[in-house]
Amino acid sequence: MKIISYNVNGIRAAIRKGLVEWLKAADCDVLCIQELKALEEQVDTAELEALGYHLYWQPAQTRKGYSGVAIFSRIKPNNVVYGYGDYDWHDTRWIDDEGRIIRADYDNFSVMSVYMPSGTKPERVVFKMEWNLAFQQYITELKKVVPHLIICGDYNIAHQAIDIHNPKSNAKRSGFLPEERNWLTDFMELGFTDSFRYLNPEPHNYTWWNVRTNARAKNLGWRIDYQMISKSLNENLKRAVILSEAMHSDHCPILIEVD
Repeated sequence: MKIISYNVNGIRAAIRKGLVEWLKAADCDVLCIQELKALEEQVDTAELEALGYHLYWQPAQTRKGYSGVAIFSRIKPNNVVYGYGDYDWHDTRWIDDEGRIIRADYDNFSVMSVYMPSGTKPERVVFKMEWNLAFQQYITELKKVVPHLIICGDYNIAHQAIDIHNPKSNAKRSGFLPEERNWLTDFMELGFTDSFRYLNPEPHNYTWWNVRTNARAKNLGWRIDYQMISKSLNENLKRAVILSEAMHSDHCPILIEVD
């Protein structure tokens, strides 16, 4: 099974840049999308459906044209959970009005598409850490009933120095703050493997570049997109690659093949 994760930075713009044609060539079984920035009725989905995909959308509710995640799957899931589903939050802040989580359950595993908050402003860094800790709490409980998880998405964190082009100059920027990186380490200790790094120890592999500085042409990027897999799936992981040739977004897609 081929699973691709892609922050498209607006699906309508990505489609105009050839996303559907690229997806046809990529021939994946499951596509996890982040930053839809659109409602389903705002997109002509006929070409996507013609490729054999069942489409599941979780757009932002409070801010139209913002955030949003989706799963496009050729295999019809047994169940799809939008946001946190029936998870019993006592704190209403974690109702998924920003469209950040969707999960598809199959026979032996589940796939999530997740768009974690960025920390563009100091108050958003606080929100980001609170959101991440709440998500970690949710996953801790979810793993008790769904042990084989693949959590794909834009985590908005470069985990280690190898995952960012200039760790020293970016040490105080959100996305590479010590508390963010430590959180990702703690999250992985729930029993997750960074699928790309598991198979690829080499440096200079990134998934996001600043378009304002022409950073992509120089490969001065950040690796902030991940496909975290439950450690129980490590032996099933056959391939993990960054598809940097895809040019529909300021991110590029990432792919795993799981047996």
